Amino acid sequence: MRALDIIAESIRVGYVHPTTVLNTLIEAENEGGLGAVRQVERHLSVGNLALRERSHPHQDLAQLWLGATRAYLVTQAERKQAV
Repeated sequence: MRALDIIAESIRVGYVHPTTVLNTLIEAENEGGLGAVRQVERHLSVGNLALRERSHPHQDLAQLWLGATRAYLVTQAERKQAV
C-alpha cells in the first residue's frame, strides 16, 4: 500500500507537511475505501507502540499520523451519517 510507504518515509526523515497527511489518507480511501484507512490506522497503532518502546526520535510524528488517521475516520463516519 503506497500510503504506508509515504508514512514510513516521513517518519524516517522526521517531517511531514499537513497537506501530505490529508492527501495520503484520501488516496488510501480512494484505493480501498475506509477499510484501507482502518488498516493504515492498525499499522500505525502497532508501529507507534514499537517506536515508543525503542524511544525512537520521531515517535511523535508517528503519533501525529495516528491521530490524523483517527480524526479522518471519525470525520468520514460523521459525513456518511449526515447524508
